[in-house]
Amino acid sequence: MPEVSSLTGRLLVATPALSDPNFDRAVVLLLDHDDEGSLGVVLNRPTPVGVGDILEDWAPLAGEPGVVFQGGPVGLDSALGVAVIPGDEGPLGWRRVHGAIGLVDLETPPELLARAVGSLRIFAGYAGWGPGQLEDELADGAWYVVESEPGDVSSPVPRALWRAVLRRQRGELAMVATYPDDPSLN
Repeated sequence: MPEVSSLTGRLLVATPALSDPNFDRAVVLLLDHDDEGSLGVVLNRPTPVGVGDILEDWAPLAGEPGVVFQGGPVGLDSALGVAVIPGDEGPLGWRRVHGAIGLVDLETPPELLARAVGSLRIFAGYAGWGPGQLEDELADGAWYVVESEPGDVSSPVPRALWRAVLRRQRGELAMVATYPDDPSLN
């Protein structure tokens, strides 16, 4: 198997051709990507469940809309916290993934992170790929790989993130943002 160049911290943006309903117009933040596989969370799938309904102590730190996001189809009974923490040093209970974006240990008392957290999202489940699986999907044209920005994690309008991320790209990729939801209606 060829050496894998890490995509950790980058976004996977579903192409209109991706047929898996779990990832229709999904924007996935890759939290880990190496030769052993990949793990990420879908940033634009808010659920109706409030963070306070399942993790009451973390609710005050959760950004708007203050709900749990469906991070992907795997491990829906588990929770992941992703927070943006500006600066060089992160607090106890936070592990940097890329830039200011990192994972929160949800077993840590929230008050240890409260002063440092710029934004926090809670995800139920995650998206996972085994060794070489994501590379195969990339080769098949299922995903666009683009740079992430800290604001992607805390987008106030998460359902609009797919178009917003594509729109800020250069060249032809920005045009994909105008792709209709149902091309048969064109």
